[in-house]
Amino acid sequence: MTTQHLDSTEPADGKVVLVTGASSGIGAALAARLVAEGHHVVAGARRTDRLRALEQSTAEAADRSGGSLQPVRLDVTDRADTDAFVRAARDHHGRVDALVANAGVMPLSRLDSLLVHEWDRMIDVNVRGLLHGIAAALPVFTAQGSGHFVTVASIGAHEVVPTGAVYCATKYAAWAISEGLRQESPPFIRVTTVSPGVVTSELADTITDPGAAEAMRAYRAHAIAPDAVARAVSYALAQPSDVDVNEIVVRPTRQR
Repeated sequence: MTTQHLDSTEPADGKVVLVTGASSGIGAALAARLVAEGHHVVAGARRTDRLRALEQSTAEAADRSGGSLQPVRLDVTDRADTDAFVRAARDHHGRVDALVANAGVMPLSRLDSLLVHEWDRMIDVNVRGLLHGIAAALPVFTAQGSGHFVTVASIGAHEVVPTGAVYCATKYAAWAISEGLRQESPPFIRVTTVSPGVVTSELADTITDPGAAEAMRAYRAHAIAPDAVARAVSYALAQPSDVDVNEIVVRPTRQR
């Protein structure tokens, strides 16, 4: 289990939003956008140097908006670590308004490449990591009578492509878990699944299979910026408590 620490600054207005996988890509863009909108972001990821840089780059926006960003080392594959992440945020801020489960990995490969360790990693991060977040935050949301789960899935939750069998399976699982959570939850808990298409990010950098890497270079020829997805998440979070935005698909206009 890793160690969490939050500074002593107390929130004023704005929601308390926990973002996993906040060190780059969609997570970093979302954290920056929410801070600029006046929210209090607890940004979790393993790369604490990236989180500290994000804290510095959002400091001016935080001063203007009244928001804040607190970097916290987080490994979503560790249940105890995830529990501590949510608990520390609640204890510090007095509440948790939303958990954005954004952490994910995408080392694509054909099944006959037999990169089983990479399959296991996708299952651990993309599926177990989501479940750990739900297990940590659901009791908090239930006790306080409000809360919002946002799952960042993928267009891969809706279609399967060669080299993407395991990745798409994990993202379909993320969609299914979130939909089940929505159906089982009381009305005061909202659930949103956002499925991005091709987005500029580091995800493709983890692909070690040469054929999959080459195919991905062509597939990612037209990508949208991470902030496009951040805007979609912000929209869902901004709705009044009686409005539940369940699903959003965001992709480049040229992606078919």
